[in-house]
Amino acid sequence: MPGRTGWIGLPSGALLSGKAPRRRRGGLRSIVSVRSVVGQMFVLQLVVVLLLAAVAGILLVLAVQREGARAATQRSLAVAEGFAHAPGIVKALEGRDPATVLGPEEAAARHGSGVDFLTAVNRQALRSPLTLPGRADHLLPLLAGRTVTERAGGSHGSQYRAFVPVENARGTVVGAVSAGVTEKSTYGIAVRGLPDVLGITAGAVAVTTAGAALVSRRLLRQTHGLGPDEITRLYEHHDAVLHAVREGVVIVDASHRLLLVNDEAQRLLELPPAARGRPVDELRLAPPIAELLASGREAADELHLAGSRVLAVNQRPLDRYGLPAGSVATLRDSTELQTLSGKAEAARERLSMLYDASVSIGTTLDVTRTAQELAEVAVPPFADCVTVDLAEAVILGDEPGGTDTRMLRIATATATATAGVREEPSSAGRTPESVGFLPDTPEARSLATGRAVLEPDLRNAHGGRATAPECGRRALDRGLHSLITAPLCARGTVLGVASFYRLESHKPYEDDDLELAEELAGRAAVCIDNARRYTREHALAVTLQRSLLPRGLPEQNGLDVGYRYLPAQKGVGGDWFDVIPLPGARVALVVGDVVGQGLHAAATMGRLRTAVRNFSSLDLPPDELLARLDELTYGDEDEETADLPGGMVGASCLYAVYDPVERRCTLARAGHLPPALVLPDRTVEYLELPAGPLLGVGGLPFESMDRDIPEGSEIVLYTDGLVEHRGGDLDDRLGLLAGALSRADGEPDEVCGAVLDALLPENPHDDIALLVARTRVVPEDRIARWDVPRDPAAVGRMRTAVADRLDAWGLPEDIGFVTELVLSELITNALRHAEGPIGVRLVLDRKLICEVSDGSSTAPHLRYAEATDEGGRGLFLVAQLAERWGTRYTPQGKVIWSEQPVPGPAQGRAGR
Repeated sequence: MPGRTGWIGLPSGALLSGKAPRRRRGGLRSIVSVRSVVGQMFVLQLVVVLLLAAVAGILLVLAVQREGARAATQRSLAVAEGFAHAPGIVKALEGRDPATVLGPEEAAARHGSGVDFLTAVNRQALRSPLTLPGRADHLLPLLAGRTVTERAGGSHGSQYRAFVPVENARGTVVGAVSAGVTEKSTYGIAVRGLPDVLGITAGAVAVTTAGAALVSRRLLRQTHGLGPDEITRLYEHHDAVLHAVREGVVIVDASHRLLLVNDEAQRLLELPPAARGRPVDELRLAPPIAELLASGREAADELHLAGSRVLAVNQRPLDRYGLPAGSVATLRDSTELQTLSGKAEAARERLSMLYDASVSIGTTLDVTRTAQELAEVAVPPFADCVTVDLAEAVILGDEPGGTDTRMLRIATATATATAGVREEPSSAGRTPESVGFLPDTPEARSLATGRAVLEPDLRNAHGGRATAPECGRRALDRGLHSLITAPLCARGTVLGVASFYRLESHKPYEDDDLELAEELAGRAAVCIDNARRYTREHALAVTLQRSLLPRGLPEQNGLDVGYRYLPAQKGVGGDWFDVIPLPGARVALVVGDVVGQGLHAAATMGRLRTAVRNFSSLDLPPDELLARLDELTYGDEDEETADLPGGMVGASCLYAVYDPVERRCTLARAGHLPPALVLPDRTVEYLELPAGPLLGVGGLPFESMDRDIPEGSEIVLYTDGLVEHRGGDLDDRLGLLAGALSRADGEPDEVCGAVLDALLPENPHDDIALLVARTRVVPEDRIARWDVPRDPAAVGRMRTAVADRLDAWGLPEDIGFVTELVLSELITNALRHAEGPIGVRLVLDRKLICEVSDGSSTAPHLRYAEATDEGGRGLFLVAQLAERWGTRYTPQGKVIWSEQPVPGPAQGRAGR
């Protein structure tokens, strides 16, 4: 097969080793290699061509040289004859000094004619004085009037000479002319013709060599560079392999005659011994095989009967390989394989089903959906109807309590158009129905033993009709006949049971099907158990998360607050929010987000929320509170965070304090998104707060910002779950939030609903916390301010002024008495221990707030005075008389405050 390596063209080593031969490159080195037949033939051809070219060249040179000698003799004779018959030659020879007369003419004639010498002599002289006339014995023929030519030696080497007699008018020889050409001159002629000779020779050699190379290269492809011994062994082994192989080989030519058949083909087709060379139609083959061999068409693993055998036939045409028309067919006895093909096909289908099960079961962490996926995978490849029953505890996320646990039918799937049974609706969204199994039913036995149970005839099985699904009960009389129940076991615990039913359209289940049913149930059980554990952990995390979040908003008059909190559908995050009343009618708003999800994030969120509440009780500014929170979060060695992996690192937080008296909001953030401010005219802007690092990162300080807020404005705080969306740009989402806020109207709770309707993603992957706080202010008539001079007598005047203001507000006398006593103690302490200006402020809100400010940053400390002490009881009296009291620091100094409850009517009017 030229250009290809077929199995019949393999070298002997490859036939014995089973490996394909290493094909030699078809370059010049392979062609001239004497180890191969092609190389030997090429070298022999090249040597013969070179010998022929050398002989031809020598002969051509000799011919050229011979032609040069002949031309030299003719030239000498022509020149001599021409000079002998020249005018005046007779007169000169008859004169007294012919040499002197004829010397110039001889030189001119010699130079013009190209001869090497030219001499004229008279009858009396023996030779001319200028040139050699020749030998004396030449005179005799010349005197007789005959021309003489010869090759003879001379002083200038071998010469080709001609002697011509000169006769006068009377016919008498008066002299002779001699002309000649030396042999060296003839070499020039041969040398000038030598390039042509060599060129012709080289061209002939090149053409002949190229033709030999082309023939050798084609022969090289056909012999694959093998030597004579290798080729001999190749064909010996070819015959051995051809007849020893356990596969029949048949070659048929274009006229449908059998060209080649090996022993195996002769045995399989039961051919007579003299079958080779006969037409296929005369061999009495099976009609399908005879038709296939005669047609020459291409066939791939076609199965045909040949007597009691099943033959797998492959056939390929030969002309596609550059061979003469015909076909080659291989025959393989597949009788035994046919017996196993059914089982192999069944095994393939089972593997395919197991692969589909591994891909399709467990796509979600939902117990009901996972059970339904098991039912859908098994129908219709393995069963016509499938039911999945789980213990009630499993559905709730708990561990099952044993075989007597209440079972619920959670998933059902039925094949369509099978024995008239309609397709069951999906189990999703349907209330599971309770099922009970009699002790002797296959389901009960499967649950008790933890092994799959086969019931080949369900109609005769005890309890079969009672335990069959609805579709099965309707179809029992129509052919529902076979059942396999497989327990759903995971970690040694039985979670439920799966039942696989077949109708008469399929053959009954066999023992081999038990293994497949157990494998399907086992894979599904692992996924169901994972979903159950996830359900339990998710429920615990959600419970923990909700217990750590505020269950309601505290009572305060500074803000009208609405909020929304939506946990993620998958996992539990660490988002939180809080509303904290502060002294002086102020209110703190907090929103934060812990990085990550799960129980750790929820626990971290609870710790942070508790820490914020504790730090806010110290009445710290927002930036200082975040700094304290960052130190707490960063402390990995703290005992409270040592049990959590990584501590509480990675959380964002936004802390804002609104003062309804001053109508001012102070804000600071730690890596959180900026808050939105909605003005009364529904204009929306984002407050550009200094971002600050995340809590737990450390290294940079936090900064706060003050902003005056008009009454009726809305401060909107949110977490990133509201505005961050996969594939969406954050700026675009913030724009959507601003648009939703500008269009929303009504109470803050209604604003929260409108924002979620506009921005809530379809499947939120993160928690969402939203806080909308509409600002209120304390009316000016509920605020009283005085500057206290540094004079002890001023205390009495302040008591009188305070009493008058309390009377104007309509407060009872007992409240006035207590307030006067508290203020007098606080003012007296400021006069004694503080520096700078002293101020007094009364605010009537939900409580009566008394504040005394000074320029000192030293905080007073409550102590218990001894019986003999003259002082030290002022703050003790304040603590006893006031409901709460404390100290907060301002840029100008500090403020000592106290709060007292007020009656209902006054409280209701405050802050409205």
